[in-house]
Amino acid sequence: RGGSMRGKTVIITGANSGLGRAAAAELLRMRARVIMGCRDRARAERAAREIRAEVGERADGAGELVVRELDLASLRSVRAFCHRVLQEESRLDVLINNAGIFQCPYMKTEDGFEMQFGVNHLGHFLLTNLLLGLLKNSAPSRIVVVSSKLYKYGEINFEDLNSEISYNKSFCYSRSKLANILFARELARRLEGTGVTVNSLHPGIVRTNLGRHVNIPLLAKPLFNLVSWAFFKTPLEGAQTSIYLASSPDVEGVSGKYFGDCKEEELLPKAMDDLVARKLWDISEVMVGLLK
Repeated sequence: RGGSMRGKTVIITGANSGLGRAAAAELLRMRARVIMGCRDRARAERAAREIRAEVGERADGAGELVVRELDLASLRSVRAFCHRVLQEESRLDVLINNAGIFQCPYMKTEDGFEMQFGVNHLGHFLLTNLLLGLLKNSAPSRIVVVSSKLYKYGEINFEDLNSEISYNKSFCYSRSKLANILFARELARRLEGTGVTVNSLHPGIVRTNLGRHVNIPLLAKPLFNLVSWAFFKTPLEGAQTSIYLASSPDVEGVSGKYFGDCKEEELLPKAMDDLVARKLWDISEVMVGLLK
């Protein structure tokens, strides 16, 4: 149900594999200028070549794929990426916060944040804030935040946001995905009347490399692979809601909502707690250095 994206510029984080790659290919097919924000430049360039070969170059020049280095585990890298975008791009119509890390062992980002919270929430929080001016100037524009149904198992513990006291990789992933939704809701509130919309989504269970840190016993791997092929979505199927929210006229002007399978879904009360969302915003601003 997406319309033509001709003349529109889209940034997708983590666009060299999985959901992000699938979304990049489809939006390029719809003639968008797609900026792939990726940590590994070599892998991103390889993915871009493959996508161009799949989609085919258009004789009229519509649709373009651009690779830019972006490491969400480094605030320095996020700032450098945004600086380049603001220098080179005259408009930004869609920002898709797609990249994520899932259930990794306890690690810290370059800036000392727990890796899942740092990449999934804080990196995207800074990225979005630094690009807000360009998004407002390009309105009507859209921000799409990829969350997960696993947000249901997370809690925002302001006493231990950085998991210094205790670390559970499953819980911390769910916390970061709950933070994504709260961020999207608070941002939608702040952007009322600007022409910039913000919506979050869950893509479903998708066959991607997101689960590379999940240990599956060797003997169970054949069964797991069989189950995943039978029941998990393909990356293209999983990316449909991101593509829909980025391009469809159906959701023009819709903001602050949560979607699955291209339909609005209900959230648990903890994901609609505006006081928690505002407090998380204020603390995140300090953590990423937007406020002293």
